[in-house]
This record gives sequence, C-alpha cells and structure tokens, in this order.
Amino acid sequence: MFNEVLPNLYRIEVPLPNNPLKALNSYVFKAPGKNLIIDTGMNREECSKVIFSALQELKVDLEKTDFFITHMHADHSGLVAALATDASKVYCSQPDADIISSGGLWDTVLKGACENGFPEKELQIALEKHPGYKYASKGGIKFCIVNNGDVITIGDYHFECVETPGHTMGHMCLYDPVKKILLSGDHILEDITPNISLFTSEEGNPLQDYLESLDKIYNLDIELVLPGHRRVFTNSKERINQLKHHHQERVDEIFFILKNGEANAYTIASQMSWDIDCSSWEQFPIPQKWFATGEAIAHLRYLEEDGKIKRETKDGINIFYIDHFEQEKHKR
Repeated sequence: MFNEVLPNLYRIEVPLPNNPLKALNSYVFKAPGKNLIIDTGMNREECSKVIFSALQELKVDLEKTDFFITHMHADHSGLVAALATDASKVYCSQPDADIISSGGLWDTVLKGACENGFPEKELQIALEKHPGYKYASKGGIKFCIVNNGDVITIGDYHFECVETPGHTMGHMCLYDPVKKILLSGDHILEDITPNISLFTSEEGNPLQDYLESLDKIYNLDIELVLPGHRRVFTNSKERINQLKHHHQERVDEIFFILKNGEANAYTIASQMSWDIDCSSWEQFPIPQKWFATGEAIAHLRYLEEDGKIKRETKDGINIFYIDHFEQEKHKR
C-alpha cells in the first residue's frame, strides 16, 4: 500500500480502478511541524479507503498537514477537499486552481470536441464516463497560489516550484536542488507517455508548451524522479529525449496522414497508431476516442502554429490541410 522512498518520504499507491493508469502515486512528507501530501487520488470510495488507511497507519495528523496539487486532473486533486482541514494550506498554480474551483470547463470542452468532428451521439457518453467529470473534488477549496521559483520547506526538504505547462496549463513540479529530487506529477513518467490534449482555443499551443517545459527540466541536476504514476526512476535526461522523440513521431504521422487530403481531428485520430488492444477505431471505447482526439488536436495546433498546415471551418467543423507550398516542399 505504501513504502518509504527516502527518510520521512513515503509513497502511497492509490488505486485507479478500471483506468489504464492503474494507480496514482501520492507522496507524504512527514515533519515535526507540518506534513505535506503531494496529490491525492480521485474522489471515489476505492481511492479514499486506501489513502485514509495509509495515512492512519503512518500516523499522519491531517490537522498538521498541507497539500500540494501538481495539476487539476481528478486523479491528482479529487480527494483534496475531503482530506484538507481548516488548518491546511493547499498549494496549486493559479490556472489549475481556477479550473478546479470552477468545476471544470466542460461546456467549452464539449463544444470544442464537437467543432473538431467528435460525433454528437458520443459526446454525452464521453462526458459521463470521463474520470475528470465523475471523480472531481467536491466542495470549496481555499487554494494557496504558488508561482515559478517559490520555495516550500518541509523538514529537511526544500522544494522549488517549477512551472511546467503542457499536460495542463498550470502543471507544477517540485524540485529540491540539494537532494536532486524532482516530483514530476504527470510531466515526466517512466513507463507511459503523458497525454497532451487540446479542446479549447483558450489553451494556446500545449505541445509547444510541453516541449519547452521538458527542456526546462532537462537542464536541472536530477538524480531521482518521483512521478505521479508507475515507478520511481533516475534517468530523467534519457526519458526526456524519448518523450521528445515520441511527439516528433506523432507530428510526422499526422503530417503524413494529411498528405492524403484534408480532414478533421476526429478522422485524423482514427488513422493514427495507438497502443490499445483494439483491431479497429470502431472498437475503441468512447473515452479512449476522446483522449485520442484531444491529442490529435494538440499536435495539429502545433503543426498549424509552425506554419506546416492550415485550418478552415466548414459547416462548423475545423478542417486541417497542407497548403500547396508545403506539399511541394516536402516532395523535394
């Protein structure tokens, strides 16, 4: 259920039932004055039972515990309202705190999905099955906003807040430059690739943000990465190079698909390669179609901002295509 990673630092594996991520790593720092918990798990009974039981076994007094939320997603923030007390500080970035407090941007996101070709008949199912919609934090949270460079001290650990937008607009890592530890949230994972999605125009260019955030972390002296999911690892620079290569392959794949003609993001996603045990796009569970489409849109936005492709709106749907000049340039 939990293990000691370093002195006074524990990892609780919080189960995420029926979810490809399998579990969330919630990190607990014990200190004489105040404890600190990094991320919480979803707001569902299976998560709640495990984390409350582990905290009880670790003799963590929640009246003397603060929280740090790496980003807004429900698997990281869902239980914070249930765990935090009136005496707790709940640290989070401004962009993600705003979205958690507003209950999400679901109307805007659904509209964006529809504008990118996601079938209306599947939209309601996608929403109802979305873990961020089902298992988000309930109740008001008074956030303590942190910015890039802020320092949080807990016992012998001194963590700098590092803004790493991409996975979400306000994703935040924690870095101890003396102990050379990075709490990476979902910015860098060892065994799986973080999802970089886009549905709303307000989110800008998340893939570009993500790649720049990877470069920022690459330049840090890191000996141990404590990720939000799966195993702890040490090879941060090697993993960053792998992630950058993965996204370049995705960009190249989408550009190749568009060589066959214009298409919307949903159609493009259906032609991309995905690591899922389904023989055809029609067999994909609707939630997986949702995440695939969001990732396709993010990579299309990156190509569009780079001037490689263009976008037009036809009958209310965003259509992407390669202009004649780019087509000819890539033939040479």
